[in-house]
Amino acid sequence: MITLILGKKGSGKTKRLMDMCAKATADSKGNVVFIEKDNTLTYDLSHQTRLVAADEYGIVGFDALYGFIAGMCAGNYDITDIFVDSTLKIGGDIAGLEAFVEKLSKLQNVNLVLSVSADKAEIPAHIADVATEI
Repeated sequence: MITLILGKKGSGKTKRLMDMCAKATADSKGNVVFIEKDNTLTYDLSHQTRLVAADEYGIVGFDALYGFIAGMCAGNYDITDIFVDSTLKIGGDIAGLEAFVEKLSKLQNVNLVLSVSADKAEIPAHIADVATEI
């Protein structure tokens, strides 16, 4: 399942993502992963959550981000939830978002929550049904 958290910069997307991650970490019988661009949230998440800084792994672009997420899922079947903050900063512009979400939809048995700095009107209509606007 894929969920997009939408809103402009400063609207509270990261806070909401962190709250959702904390709940998933408490409820999950598997592993929870939080991907961010850099290490700014190191002390804000539970030690039980696997925090990944995209910059440390050279992840640039939606193809690289998809490959990284798919590789994590292939290497660890216990991952139940993946949260991605600042999706557009890591992946690129909004034009590639639809194809990225389409690829992610093929991943099985993992809940994906992505924060996107955009309004619902700015994202492609095909993926607007999985979006929640703040």
